[in-house]
Amino acid sequence: MPRVNRTLVFVLLLVSSCAFLLFQIYYYRNYVSKQTGLHLLNPAGHVTSSQVQRQTLKKFLALAQHFRLAVFLADTTVLTLLSQDALWHRDRMIREPHCSFLCTGRPITSFALQANQWKLNPGFLLAAEQKGFELLEVRGHDPRLASLDTLSGEEIPLHFLFRLHGYIIHVVLLYERSGNYLWHGALRIKANMDRSFAPFKLLDYGRHAGAYDRPELILTVIDSLDIRVPRNISHFLMQQQRARYLECRYHDARSFLQLYPDDSSTAAVEFRRKAKALLNLAARTLGELDIPFWISSGTCLGWFRQCSIISYSQDVDIGIFITDFRPDIAEAFRDAGLSLKHKFGKVEDSLELSFLGEDIKLDIFFFYKDGGIMWNGGTQAKSGRKFKYIFPSFSLCWAELLEVKVRVPCETLDYVMANYGATWSIPVRSWDWKSSPSNVMENGVWPMAEWAGLIEVY
Repeated sequence: MPRVNRTLVFVLLLVSSCAFLLFQIYYYRNYVSKQTGLHLLNPAGHVTSSQVQRQTLKKFLALAQHFRLAVFLADTTVLTLLSQDALWHRDRMIREPHCSFLCTGRPITSFALQANQWKLNPGFLLAAEQKGFELLEVRGHDPRLASLDTLSGEEIPLHFLFRLHGYIIHVVLLYERSGNYLWHGALRIKANMDRSFAPFKLLDYGRHAGAYDRPELILTVIDSLDIRVPRNISHFLMQQQRARYLECRYHDARSFLQLYPDDSSTAAVEFRRKAKALLNLAARTLGELDIPFWISSGTCLGWFRQCSIISYSQDVDIGIFITDFRPDIAEAFRDAGLSLKHKFGKVEDSLELSFLGEDIKLDIFFFYKDGGIMWNGGTQAKSGRKFKYIFPSFSLCWAELLEVKVRVPCETLDYVMANYGATWSIPVRSWDWKSSPSNVMENGVWPMAEWAGLIEVY
């Protein structure tokens, strides 16, 4: 019986093994790797999701560049990694060597785009489809076209979600509003939409509408990809955390004004003009000091009830948390052209400032936190009597009043009802600040020996 040539057998086995391996590679590249949700092989032969994520981003960014869509990175996880502290620590982070920042392990990457750059270009969507992307478009009513006369504007695109290989690229459209800021709408899934298209609970944007200052963008290189990012990343991230926006309730406001028509007299129109100028000045002055404020009292009631200012109120009311007080507030308003009318209380208790501009007052009430409640104080100048106004705890949202971007209590109804009671929707022209509010209570008397420093009227 002839002896088996071991060398020949070894060579045959080696050739067949190589042929089988080449077939596997060919099959994977041409069939398996094109299936949604599967991953590529890195040079070492290991399956990695990072390379898939990076390739997905690379395809999307190439498309955006080709169609001149200046998308910018808005993903909070990636931007946090790009912050100065994260960069300092990056050598300690265990990540893919060529995808240190963009491959976060999350199935979503968020971008934003100013809507005036977006053209409903079927070529872009067709090209994305040809590259393998699936698209989910979320539309909603354009609030810029809503008014007391027209309660619903036309529908506009608000969010685009592109899906490839199981990864989602979320594009948020930012629209310019009349108060010189950018706005995005909430993401609301409609009945005919695929709720399994994306992990919607993981989205950075869309749980509510948001408002932003217009960011300055820079083009940089991240993980070998050209990407635009906000120049001031920390500021953008801080805005994102506090971006929630409340739209004016035009439907309820129109119902109110049908019952109680607005004053259209020359005096009322002139007051609204002055109030708008004063509110704009307050927003600009406090913005330069980096002091957040919100519209309070009658000014807040006017926004909530009738989407405007109450013409017979004859003042503008704002609130500031006492923790945000700065001693140069009065000087800043004087430099802006307002005169100090009175100063009541002290930083530790019941501080209140009032300024005068164009014959109307700007009243600033400072709010104190006490357990689960908020309160601001009031002082009667002639008697030294103190008053306290109690509010349930609240957070702040953005809104627009008289084409000025302002903050309001997010829990606006609770805030208004605390101050004006269950009958807040009925106009009251005769108002006594010491007894009319539902939340007012006596709070003692300032010692007469301290009046000189606690009750200052100019």
